[in-house]
Amino acid sequence: MTRSTRIVCTRWGVSLGLILLLEAACRSGVVPTLAVLPPSEMFAAMLELLSTEEVLANVAATFSTVAVAFLAAVLIGFAAGVALHGLPRFRRAIDPLLASYYSVPIFVFYPLLVALFGLSALPLIAIGFLAALPAMLIATLLGLDRVPPVLRRVARMHRLGSARTAALVILPAALPNLFQGIKLSLAYAFIGVIAGEFILSGGGLGYAIAYAYESFDNRTMYGLMLFVLLSAVISNTLLSTWESRLQRRRWRA
Repeated sequence: MTRSTRIVCTRWGVSLGLILLLEAACRSGVVPTLAVLPPSEMFAAMLELLSTEEVLANVAATFSTVAVAFLAAVLIGFAAGVALHGLPRFRRAIDPLLASYYSVPIFVFYPLLVALFGLSALPLIAIGFLAALPAMLIATLLGLDRVPPVLRRVARMHRLGSARTAALVILPAALPNLFQGIKLSLAYAFIGVIAGEFILSGGGLGYAIAYAYESFDNRTMYGLMLFVLLSAVISNTLLSTWESRLQRRRWRA
C-alpha cells in the first residue's frame, strides 16, 4: 500500500468512525434529536428533498452563483497575481492590505453592492467573488515566488521565449500552489454565497436553510446542510484528484 493510499484510507476511516459515533450518540439519546438528527436521517431527508422541484431550483440558483463567483475569482486572481509579481514595489505597498483582508467582513459592503447592482443575483456573486479572490491572488504570488531560479536559467540556456518559458517551466513549477488557491477559492466562494443567501436573498440553499431553521424544521435544515457539506467535499476531492493526476504526469515527463 502506497503512502497516498494509506492517507486516503485513514481519512475515510476517521470520517466514517465519526459518523458512526454521532449516529450511536443520537440513537442512544446522549445527543437529543431535537438538537441534532442522526446522520442516517439527515441522508434520507436529503434524498427526499432533492426529489422536489423547489429544492432543485434552489440548488441550481446557488450552484450557478457559486460557479460564476468562483470562475471570476480564479481568472482575475491569477491575472492579478501575475501582474503584481512583476511589480515588486507596488506589491510591497499592498502586502499589508492583503494580510488584513479577511479581518473585514465582506457583508459590510452589501448596501453598496445593492446600490450598484440592485436586488438581484449580482450582489451575491460579488460577495462570493470578493471572498474568493484573495485566496487565488496570494496562491499565485506564492507559486511564482517558489519557482526555483535554476529553472529560469535553464529556460534561458535553451533559448525559450517568454510564452514557452511560462507554459513549460513556470506554470508547472507553480502548479501545487495554484491548485491550493483554486481549492481555497472554491471553498470561500461557497461560504460567501451561501452565507449571503442566509441574510440577503429570497432564494437559494442558504435561504432555504435559514427558513427551515426559523420554522423549526430540523429535518429540512439538516438535509440541506448535509447536501451543502457533501457538495463542497466532492468538489474539493475532484480538484485534488485532478491535481494528483497532473502531478504524476509532470513527474513522468
